[in-house]
Amino acid sequence: MSELLDRTLTDSADLVAARELSPVALMEATLERIAAIEGTHAYISVAGEQALEVARASKTMIDAGHRIGPLHGLPIALKDNIDVAGEVTTAGSRVLADHRPAADATVVRRLRAAGAIVVGKTNMHEFAWGGTSANPHYGFVTNPWDTSRMPGGSSGGSGVAVATRACAAALGTDTGGSVRLPSALNGVTGLRPTIGRVSNAGVVPLAWSMDTVGPMARTAADCALLFSVLAGPDPDDAGSVEHPVADYVGALARGVDGIRLGVIEGYSLHHLQPAVDKAVREALGVFASVGARAVDVAVDDIEGNISAQLTVEAAEPSTYHQRWLRERPDDYGEDVRLLLEAGELLLATQYLQAQRYRALLRRQTLAALAHAEVLVCPTLPFTATPLGEVTVEIDPGAPEDMLSAIMQFTGLPSLTGLPAISVPCGFDPDGLPIGLQLIGRPFEEATLLRAAAAFQGATAFHEQVPPLVG
Repeated sequence: MSELLDRTLTDSADLVAARELSPVALMEATLERIAAIEGTHAYISVAGEQALEVARASKTMIDAGHRIGPLHGLPIALKDNIDVAGEVTTAGSRVLADHRPAADATVVRRLRAAGAIVVGKTNMHEFAWGGTSANPHYGFVTNPWDTSRMPGGSSGGSGVAVATRACAAALGTDTGGSVRLPSALNGVTGLRPTIGRVSNAGVVPLAWSMDTVGPMARTAADCALLFSVLAGPDPDDAGSVEHPVADYVGALARGVDGIRLGVIEGYSLHHLQPAVDKAVREALGVFASVGARAVDVAVDDIEGNISAQLTVEAAEPSTYHQRWLRERPDDYGEDVRLLLEAGELLLATQYLQAQRYRALLRRQTLAALAHAEVLVCPTLPFTATPLGEVTVEIDPGAPEDMLSAIMQFTGLPSLTGLPAISVPCGFDPDGLPIGLQLIGRPFEEATLLRAAAAFQGATAFHEQVPPLVG
């Protein structure tokens, strides 16, 4: 089983295309691994026999010389706020426990058109409103590097599924960091696209002005392959943007020679746990060894980003949930219900001031990106905390609110609508993964992906296997 599952998405795709890997054998191994990690609560539902049936059809087609697309026969997991026609989409909540959408989300249609097989729906923080994936309805998702720790969220199930090889790759959604956070804490790679680059049609929203779907996989090359399928405008999503789709896979070979990595003064290397600080500084050294160079840049008003993020990410979800919150309050988990109730207490002036700040922050961040192709910082200032914790200590003896601390670095791309990628860059003394975040210019995901690929070409952090399955 390990021999089949330890291959990357890209390698598996090539082997299937060459008829050297059977989609049936790969699916059987994947389903066996899903069963083996059941205690992590990574999945809410598994397609099982349906996925095997599609795998058999995929094998018949490839044996006959017919390949649907670049993901032919590969098992892909979906966060359970992404619609699959006729299948329950819960968004991790009892509120939608019986919700069966009539149509696939656009991203699912694109995956199927590329030959992918939906293997199951992954667990998440309820309605994506939280960063720990402590789900009271479908089980607390646990971290495969230490099952007493949290995996991050809200796409925690997708992060665990990818890390444990319980799918070839997965989709998550990212509002305030929900692809990047679990990517960092589970030692995988996750891309938040430019806002509007990937369709949100058929995805249960959190905060619509910041929501986006993003790929989560073992490597940057895998994310590039997935992203090449997902990217592009969609008439069913008024928020999607008409912009040329790059050759994300082809761009990987260009490397990073001469690329400038912007280190934001007083921010990128500020307020970190020692292990995170060490890993990020060493990552900058790795980049220097492959031709990139660090430069100092300034974003003068960056300190307001957490407050603005919390304001927008409170007000917009509360608007969406207003009716359910009145009619079915007991169907929500307590943490999410309290956040939604708090969001209704915000003044219109507070929300509008947060939006004004977002415009200022975007201008300042784009100005910094005029002096550097990529901005660099940790994905998180700390490593995975014990399950159920609501505070975290970044500085010893000074506990902080978990939600605010989680957004210290992931909030910047979310507020500004810019693309960002998290890549594994080390481990703390307890063997817990550390993530490095790269932030790019609008629609320049190709630059982020090739920078991440160059880093992974010079390191082996992304090759490590969690103890749970290692």
